[in-house]
Amino acid sequence: MTERNKPLALISVANKRGVADFAARLTAAGYEVLSTGGTLNAIREAGVAATPVSEYTGSPEVFGGRVKTLHPKIHGGILMRRGDVGDAAEAEANGIRPIDIVAVNLYAFRETVARPDVTLAEAIEKIDIGGPTMVRSAAKNSSTVTIVVDPEDYSAVADEVDAGGVGDATRRRLSLKAFRHTAAYDAAIASWLGTNGGDNPTLPEEVHRPLIRVQSLRYGENPHQAAALYRDDGVPELNGAVVLQGKALSYNNLVDLDGAQAAVLEFDEPAAVVVKHTNPCGVGRDSSSLLQAYRAAHAGDPVSAFGGIVALNRPVGADVAAALAETFLEVVTAPGFDDEARQILSAKTNLRLIDTSAAKLDVIRARPTLFGTLIQDDDPRISDIAEDWTVATERAPTSDEATALRFLWRVCKHVKSNAIVVGSSSRTYGVGAGQMSRVDAARLAVTKATGDLAGAALASDAFFPFRDGVDVAAEAGIRAVIQPGGSKRDSEVIAAANEHGIAMVFTGHRHFRH
Repeated sequence: MTERNKPLALISVANKRGVADFAARLTAAGYEVLSTGGTLNAIREAGVAATPVSEYTGSPEVFGGRVKTLHPKIHGGILMRRGDVGDAAEAEANGIRPIDIVAVNLYAFRETVARPDVTLAEAIEKIDIGGPTMVRSAAKNSSTVTIVVDPEDYSAVADEVDAGGVGDATRRRLSLKAFRHTAAYDAAIASWLGTNGGDNPTLPEEVHRPLIRVQSLRYGENPHQAAALYRDDGVPELNGAVVLQGKALSYNNLVDLDGAQAAVLEFDEPAAVVVKHTNPCGVGRDSSSLLQAYRAAHAGDPVSAFGGIVALNRPVGADVAAALAETFLEVVTAPGFDDEARQILSAKTNLRLIDTSAAKLDVIRARPTLFGTLIQDDDPRISDIAEDWTVATERAPTSDEATALRFLWRVCKHVKSNAIVVGSSSRTYGVGAGQMSRVDAARLAVTKATGDLAGAALASDAFFPFRDGVDVAAEAGIRAVIQPGGSKRDSEVIAAANEHGIAMVFTGHRHFRH
């Protein structure tokens, strides 16, 4: 039987880490502990006294444990207003005692649905009902009730109990933490059921996406802007990528890394991408050698490569590490670095090395604006979508030109619009990024070229609105062009290409990147 003069604490947790010690400290401080199921067993097995909730309420657990805490003696004890004469009288009449401490965390729904073979029935059984109800009840009444959802808080709460009682500031802090806990839990359920219940998984009717702060950053894009990095709930920090060395990543590093990693994953063969201010400034590939791919990428714009970010799609060995060490770089990312590479690059103490071998890279793209949040699915790899082209000109590209066009088309997709990329089949020569007019992007790409443009190829992320861009390309010696087509003046653009003997293909798809 319960002891009416003792304060009550209710403990019912899915994560049982530290729970027996917490119960022991509360009982030593004079509390009677109420508990259920596996938590009750864990507490008692540790030699700590605890009262079953069913004994306290006089109602058995029913429906296989689905209902055990949904009872007026539980929720009344949590929600009753201390000091309210009417509530006190009702509590006395119904045998309800105040419950001052509630320690509850929830069924492992996210861990369960993370299994690839999980069934809908298994997922449904991991939707907690009584737990969130108790958490929200205690958090609502935090003026007098302490809610603990995180085992990390057990010790601090027990210390305050020992010192005379949990303080107002702690109760308010834990209340906020509790509401965030249940909000994230409900969001995870809504997200999974939406994805597995017929909704468009990318663009659902409502978006529930709890974000958890990973770290505060020194500043944002500029020193006067505050910034922090967040991760989706249930997703590992940095999406599974691991920082192996170097100082903390900055806001701008992370934005550049996003662009670099997306670009290098376009390629199946060994490839390297050098990014500066979110744009690829050099991209190279080689049929078998990562070293040659990196050398080609660096040669694309060696000036801009200084202080840049490099993404590689193969593990790094000593030869590539030595080449990387020749240039000041902010970040290098690759699916692994061998011991010799780590040793060589460790001399660059500020260089961040990031291992992406375990990274999860499926994303949706969300962008807050003054008018609301825009969401779109990611632009898939070009090799994963139908990107067959049609020859628009009198001359078709040669085999070598076609290879170059397909390479540059993949690169151009990752350059900010308006985008023009010139180069060969193995590397970029010049990149014209983010220009307000396409002819200026063409002029910029040609001006920055680090290779002989005689016989080179060009890619444009969207159609040419006028023939002037083709004229710039022809004057530089370019002999093949790939673009989406679709302009009202396509006939003029095609005529210009024919005049210059340029082979031009239309893809029918554009790849704007704003």
